[in-house]
Amino acid sequence: MKKVKVLEDKCIGCGACVAVDPEHFDFSDAGVSKVISEQNVEGNATLQEACDGCPVGAIEIFDGCENEKCTCNPCKCEGECKCNDVEEK
Repeated sequence: MKKVKVLEDKCIGCGACVAVDPEHFDFSDAGVSKVISEQNVEGNATLQEACDGCPVGAIEIFDGCENEKCTCNPCKCEGECKCNDVEEK
């Protein structure tokens, strides 16, 4: 399952991703981009355009596990979520 992540420590809040793909991105209270949906990620050209257009490379699309709260990048769960900071589905 493909996942998308904004690296908040790299994001400069320029809004390019929000402008290109408001389905997946919006601004957080801190003024940087955040992911608002992980639906329709696989093979999505608009999402890829937003990722490629980030001037600081703060957006990552990666293979994750089935646990929607998993944040491993790349996923190390090997089919069974082993993340310490997430709950199993």
